Amino acid sequence: MQPAKYVSVFKLGLQNTFVYRWNYFLRALFALVPLAGTVFLWRAIFNERGGGMQGYDYGSMIYYYLLMILVSNLVTPTEDEWQIAADIREGQINSFLTKPLSYLGYRFSIFLSGRLVYTVVTIVPIALIFVYFREFIRLPSSGVAYLCSFISLLMAAMIQFFITYSIAMMAFWILEISTIVFIVYSFEYFLGGQMFPVDIMPPAIQAVMKWLPFYYELFCPIAIFLERLKGAAMVEALGIQTAWLLATWGTARLMWKRGLGHYQAVGG
Repeated sequence: MQPAKYVSVFKLGLQNTFVYRWNYFLRALFALVPLAGTVFLWRAIFNERGGGMQGYDYGSMIYYYLLMILVSNLVTPTEDEWQIAADIREGQINSFLTKPLSYLGYRFSIFLSGRLVYTVVTIVPIALIFVYFREFIRLPSSGVAYLCSFISLLMAAMIQFFITYSIAMMAFWILEISTIVFIVYSFEYFLGGQMFPVDIMPPAIQAVMKWLPFYYELFCPIAIFLERLKGAAMVEALGIQTAWLLATWGTARLMWKRGLGHYQAVGG
């Protein structure tokens, strides 16, 4: 493995992705529109209840959604699965069969460059939203929470990428992967903390959800930053997240190997 090659791919990815900066900006801007609905929804819920919910009050719930938007921008792949599937369908991967360049490493470099450009372009509207809701912001009280949430954030990004990559590998066998993508996205949206914080669910359901990879794609780093996961619970969560990182990485490599064998067998 020669890091210089992947650095060059990363730089190329920056140049190509920056062409779409206005698309990213508008996408991020209009993605904030549902936040307004979320604010009104939870305000009504807490007013109706007349109290908190599983340790959340109105302010902490809004802060959770602000962090969810920020973390999602930092770690969630943008159209990577469609690009990878197109490379397979159109035969673009042929060039990687004769070069000492890992396709997984190549796509990961593109993913990193895309996340960097997307973050830079969208940070202004997100920062303005944080300023508007600044009265609800509560920073962690310990350096451990900062460090561990950052480590969890990095692992969340890699888990999301490896899952996306593995799904895209289905293009070796089927012509259209959109159904699979939307099914997995639905699970991620419901079980990963985008619709609501996972820890407002009943304990029995939480006990199941924490063993699924979706828990570690968004919710885990946010929960650590909010210090809702700390001590032994945080260590356990990081351990399970590490296991899922290794599992999704192994699956991504296996899917490429099996898919490539099928691709060559049918004359790709």
